[in-house]
Formats: sequence, structure tokens, C-alpha cells
Amino acid sequence: MSPLAADCPFCAQTDKVLKNDLAYACYDKNPVTEGHLLLIPFRHMAGFFDATRDERLALLSLLDEAKCLIDRLHRPDGYNIGVNVGTCAGQTIGHLHIHFIPRYQGDMANPRGGVRGVIPARQDY
Repeated sequence: MSPLAADCPFCAQTDKVLKNDLAYACYDKNPVTEGHLLLIPFRHMAGFFDATRDERLALLSLLDEAKCLIDRLHRPDGYNIGVNVGTCAGQTIGHLHIHFIPRYQGDMANPRGGVRGVIPARQDY
């Protein structure tokens, strides 16, 4: 894959909240909850398994920074962290990104199962 893709919204992103040498964080334009961030490598690649070890470590480092930032600004009660890999998994933008979603007590009736909710019939077990 090329380092940048001309038609990719993440390659053209300018509103960076956090960054390091290989990745950055920005607020999701359609947030699930207040403080929803996306963690994105600078290099254009389709999915998580296309990232180098160093890029994955850079993304994990941003997770720690994102938690400190969002804890300070929003004081959430928990977090969901997720990656959609491929269209059948719900990926709509073909550039790796990690959703960092703060969760708040009462933001949904029954949060049991967390990310398992991608298949609603399997969420509650």
C-alpha cells in the first residue's frame, strides 16, 4: 500500500488531538459517546494485520495517552476499544483505525457483553 491515499479521509485528517511518530488520534466525526476517539496510523493500510509491529506499538502507546486525556476531560465509567477489519466486520473506511469509545453509566439499558453486541443475538450470555 502507498504511504498516503489521495481519496482517504484519514490520510487527509488535520485535526489531531494526540500523535507520535507513527500514529495519531482524532475525535470521531460521528461519535458513539462523548470523547469517542479514533487512533490511526499515518501510513495508509487497510487493516490491523497490515500494520508493522512498530505501528501497532505506536497505536497501543496512543491508547494509554487517550485514556489519560479522556479520563481528565470526561471522567467515563469504562471503555470499549475495537477494530473493524474488512467490510463483513463493519469497516467502512479502508484505512486502519481503532475506536476508543468512553462508556458512561446508563448510556444504554444493558451493556452486558460489550463488543459482543456487534451480533446482537450473541451479546447477552
